[in-house]
Amino acid sequence: MKLSELAERLGCRLDGDGSLDIVRVAGVDTAGAGDITFLANPKYASSVQHTKASAIILAEDAEAAPCAMLRSPHPYRSFADVLVLFARDERPAPGVHPSCVIAPDAVLGKDVAIGPLVVIEPGARIGDRVAIHPHTVVGAGAVVGDDCVLHARVSVRGGSRLGARVIVQDGAVIGSDGFGFVTDGAGVHYKIPQQSHVVIEDDVEIGANTTIDRPAVGETRIRRGKKIDNLVMIAHGVSVGEHTILAAQVGVAGSSRIGSHVVLAGQVGVAGHIEIGDNARATAQTGIPNDIPAGALVSGYPAIDNREWLKASAVFRKLPKLQRRIAELEKRLAALKTKESTDFTDSTD
Repeated sequence: MKLSELAERLGCRLDGDGSLDIVRVAGVDTAGAGDITFLANPKYASSVQHTKASAIILAEDAEAAPCAMLRSPHPYRSFADVLVLFARDERPAPGVHPSCVIAPDAVLGKDVAIGPLVVIEPGARIGDRVAIHPHTVVGAGAVVGDDCVLHARVSVRGGSRLGARVIVQDGAVIGSDGFGFVTDGAGVHYKIPQQSHVVIEDDVEIGANTTIDRPAVGETRIRRGKKIDNLVMIAHGVSVGEHTILAAQVGVAGSSRIGSHVVLAGQVGVAGHIEIGDNARATAQTGIPNDIPAGALVSGYPAIDNREWLKASAVFRKLPKLQRRIAELEKRLAALKTKESTDFTDSTD
């Protein structure tokens, strides 16, 4: 693709030779002739001066590079758009593999691609242009919307509903039983039947080996545009707002409410029955036992304001030294008290 055409399709300002042929996308350090690369983080600006790429995507105010440039107000987003333009089409050709087991009353949309050993149970509905990869199970009465992609070994349990353009990565489980038990006076745990459903709205992506549980009553709902990383656990009855991001190994306990545009970094833990407001953010390994207001940035356990946590964490390294200093002061204080007591006794003799 000519660089001038690429600039037009991306909506970037071209600075350099538009007749260059661009054939590949590569990193700034490994790019060569015919490649386009990008700079989004100023931390790596020094690498740009040594790149062998034919062109680079960078910010409007970034320092000039020794190659043709596409100036963008959002270089990382433009880079993502480039990857889409040059990406291989990995969607399988339409068709149903003969090894599939599909219930007679299941409904398949137009141009679906159903891979080997897929099971689609009674009453399930599969939308148009859906791709289902090998060893995936779509349970009874489940709904999979148009243009969804279910990768290998995905389980969509009965009654679950997926909107349009949902991507589910390998091994994810949607609609598994919520962890619900009641304990009697003898300490025996009785299972509470988890008979309701999970709703996944449009344009959601669910990472590999993530689990989203169904509740006993009501619903677990993941609203549109949400992005979930690998190994995330979302418990029964949870509601997650639009365009929220949950990074790897986040765990959300039952019946919690997470707002829109929230970011929970890796290994954040959220207790049950709490509310996290819109635009809130939690840094990695934060533990959230209480409600978090909208717009807050929190860290640590229990979660506190990030600035306060940074101050507190700076003190942690000094605690052994402070402990020794306190012990020395206590020893000196005890000695001083002993001396004062002795002096008082001598003065009264």
